[in-house]
Amino acid sequence: MAGIAVSAQTELIEYGDFESWTTRDVKESGLIGGKVKTIYVVGPDRHIPKDSLAPYKYSENTIWTSSNVYAKVAGIIKASNTVRPEPRGDNGTCCRLETKIDGIKVLGMINVNVLVSGSIFFGQTLEPIKSSSDPYCNLDFGVPFKRKPKALVLDYKCLISQNNYVEKWPGIGHKVIEGIQDQAEFWVYLQKRWEDPDGTIHALRIGTARERLDHDVPEWQNGHRIEIHYGDISKTDYFKSYMALNGPYRAMNSKGNIVPIIEEGWGTALDTPTHAIIMITAGNQGAFIGTPGNTLWVDNVKWEF
Repeated sequence: MAGIAVSAQTELIEYGDFESWTTRDVKESGLIGGKVKTIYVVGPDRHIPKDSLAPYKYSENTIWTSSNVYAKVAGIIKASNTVRPEPRGDNGTCCRLETKIDGIKVLGMINVNVLVSGSIFFGQTLEPIKSSSDPYCNLDFGVPFKRKPKALVLDYKCLISQNNYVEKWPGIGHKVIEGIQDQAEFWVYLQKRWEDPDGTIHALRIGTARERLDHDVPEWQNGHRIEIHYGDISKTDYFKSYMALNGPYRAMNSKGNIVPIIEEGWGTALDTPTHAIIMITAGNQGAFIGTPGNTLWVDNVKWEF
């Protein structure tokens, strides 16, 4: 499910040309204005009207999910968009990812503000989102994948703030954290996963590719290549601390529960992965932390073999 052949050397990842999108019209609750908002999904060309509030079945339609959400918190329905299609001149449509602060107004008063970094990634979101207290509890990272590509290849451009601080908007309250720059990021993790009788998901990290963008790149960089490194990279010149094992990602186990993925160690170059995670994001600081306005555009996401 994860590739569509276009040449002997590269394969366009499914929906990775961003020419096809599912649009979902969501009528927000009257307490916050009752507007109809559109949620975008990188997936089949389809429109879902506002009278359908059924959770979207990502795993049945696409390998991609995103930071766009349909939430229902304390009975209040809310839609949020930080990822959307954008025309790319004569080159069709690309994907725009932007860091924003999204507020909820109840009876004219703002009482909840959440910072969201525009992101797309392999996996699914279990809808509706019911709370912001645990931002990863509804995210199932990764898709089945048993191949060993050489690189991730894509087109991109970006606008990255040079501020030496980030903002934290977790819902209630606001904090400025000094000494940190928010950056856009691409990463690929290839994992060999297994599940124990208790439902815990374990993994070995087979392949790693990660790159951060810390300055404006105003012109399209076509065919940008991010090499995937196999085996234990912890002692190599390529390794950076943020490439270490055991990030915040989770996955759904056979019991239907979202649980942490415990990376037990590094695999070898001879191992075959079972799953792939791709993350493309306008901000690298994690949930609720970042710089509003940081924007990343991507197009033509491919594997290189």
